[in-house]
Amino acid sequence: MSQSRPKIAFVHASWHADIVAQAHLGFAGKLAHLGVNADVDVFAVPGAFEIPLKIKQLLKSGDYTMAVAAGLVVDGDIYRHEFVAQAVITALMQVQLELEMPVLSVVLTPKVTFADDSHHAFFFDHMKGKGEEAAIAAAALLQA
Repeated sequence: MSQSRPKIAFVHASWHADIVAQAHLGFAGKLAHLGVNADVDVFAVPGAFEIPLKIKQLLKSGDYTMAVAAGLVVDGDIYRHEFVAQAVITALMQVQLELEMPVLSVVLTPKVTFADDSHHAFFFDHMKGKGEEAAIAAAALLQA
């Protein structure tokens, strides 16, 4: 790890904000638990589709060591979620490879129809856990 304090950009979609916010809570909590000394700046974009461009802009600024993407691309009974999810993940990988900087993904695509509220509690917990996993990956990358 370098002498200066690393900065991490955490970019999240505003759709399903209550659930997606759990990813940041898990990420920040686990970083603190691991004793990672980094600044995390949080940015909101309208939806998951807008995350890769924002991350690319932030990483190109030179102000950030890495970025984390968080979003929930759901099946709202209109068959398009799979295309959106694939586009987002592909673009995140493209940004990572092009800029040679880590981009961690907490962009999830549930297989269930999201109109049913019975699944929401599961996704609150799941997003928090995925945020924690991203923090573990971030810590490992900062130590590499």
